[in-house]
Amino acid sequence: MIARNHEISQYLRTSFLILAIFGLSSCAPVQERANNEKPRVLIYPPPPDEPRYAYERTIYGSADVTPRKADAALKRTLTGERETSEGLAKPYAVKVHRGRIFVSDSADRFVKVFDVAEGRYFKIGDDELGPLTKPLGLDVDMAGNLYVTDATAKAVLVYTRDGKFLRKIGSSKVFERLSSVTVDTVGQRLFVTDIGGVASDQHKIKVFDLNTGAHQFDLGKRGIGPGEFNLPRDVAIGANGQIYVVDGGNFRVQVFDRGGKFINSFGSVGKQLGNFARPKEVATDPSGNVYVVDAAFGNFQIFSPDGDLLMFIGERSERDGPARYMLPSGIDVDEDGRVYMVDQWFKKIDIFRPAALPEDAGFLAKRPATMK
Repeated sequence: MIARNHEISQYLRTSFLILAIFGLSSCAPVQERANNEKPRVLIYPPPPDEPRYAYERTIYGSADVTPRKADAALKRTLTGERETSEGLAKPYAVKVHRGRIFVSDSADRFVKVFDVAEGRYFKIGDDELGPLTKPLGLDVDMAGNLYVTDATAKAVLVYTRDGKFLRKIGSSKVFERLSSVTVDTVGQRLFVTDIGGVASDQHKIKVFDLNTGAHQFDLGKRGIGPGEFNLPRDVAIGANGQIYVVDGGNFRVQVFDRGGKFINSFGSVGKQLGNFARPKEVATDPSGNVYVVDAAFGNFQIFSPDGDLLMFIGERSERDGPARYMLPSGIDVDEDGRVYMVDQWFKKIDIFRPAALPEDAGFLAKRPATMK
């Protein structure tokens, strides 16, 4: 009996090593923690400062949200059979609606959907009417309809929450180099970022009617002055209706009122907190605070609505782990204030919970029981 236990122990250690090796592939074995131990609680900022966020979990693939059979662990021990998880190949942007996490994957050419609340995984963009080729920026409206920028199609494709294709906005005649899409449900407008290029003047935000798709006006032009852009990357709408634009090539975030009038900007190129080196995406929370991903710093910085630095989370690292990033890109804040951060290199989504939000509260806490 002792010998048999030793063999099982050796087998489990070997299996765990194999799982770790394959953990970064897009279709990888499910990794399990020994003895079902919980991950170490990480608080931001660390003591003695007042805690604001806690690291909650990481999603690498479908197995992280779909329920498992109750006897799965025993079956793997006895037969060696393992569950598989469809992971992320090159994730870019993330958007969350009522516990459903949408992630664009430009390499696999889909939007991958991880529904934590329903324990469900599926893909959007593989149908004949609305195929995706290179999905990048994402957003959702209040009904959960999904808006996807396709860099190859040079258009915004719109789907229902469950992936049924609805319509397309724009074409190669309208856009040059798409980056992101942002929905303003209050103003009933759609902001589409055209990043432009070295030899292009299309460094602007194109604004459309959310319901009809009619082009209304353009925000900005190429330049370095107030209200001008150099390689704009993303747009977010604040709680007060203000428009925040990541002006990547000018290393700043510019702020406009609801009508498109320039208000101010914050940030500059540098290595200090509050500076930017390679800003990518931006998000806002229910209080109006602004979250900016910086791929060079390997973190996201949190600013007040007026642009004052509040704190940052993350560090650049060659080793994966909670809040460790090599090539971060997308960010979102859900209805409950949870923050979702995408890293392309480690092919993951890190999730952070506001310290004031109980672990069992919010949409992400609603999870199906393990299948029997």
